[in-house]
Amino acid sequence: MAYHHNQSFFLLLLVTLSLTSSYTIQAEARHLLEVTLPELPNPELPHLPEISAFPKPQFPEIPKPELPTLPKPELPEIPKPELPTMPKPELPTMPKLEIPAIPKPELPTLPKPEIPQVPHKP
Repeated sequence: MAYHHNQSFFLLLLVTLSLTSSYTIQAEARHLLEVTLPELPNPELPHLPEISAFPKPQFPEIPKPELPTLPKPELPEIPKPELPTMPKPELPTMPKLEIPAIPKPELPTLPKPEIPQVPHKP
């Protein structure tokens, strides 16, 4: 049981130390920005001697290989496949159905409502 208490103590100690050390890093970074470095003169490099150009190597020309021409093989003609003709089935004609006429619905005529007039003040 005592081991579990030590574990939580180390976690608390780690969090505390990480929070206290963050200020010093920021302060040191600020000091680095304020520090000026001395300017150093650029050194002059000595002139390099020119190297003579080497002649380009010449390779002997290699003749292009010639491939022998092969005769084209003669393939026999394959006849085109034909589907046998099937007789068309004769379908019986369907009798036309007569649809009875439906009378159009008529709306009943309603009497027009009379709205009383609003009295005017003289």
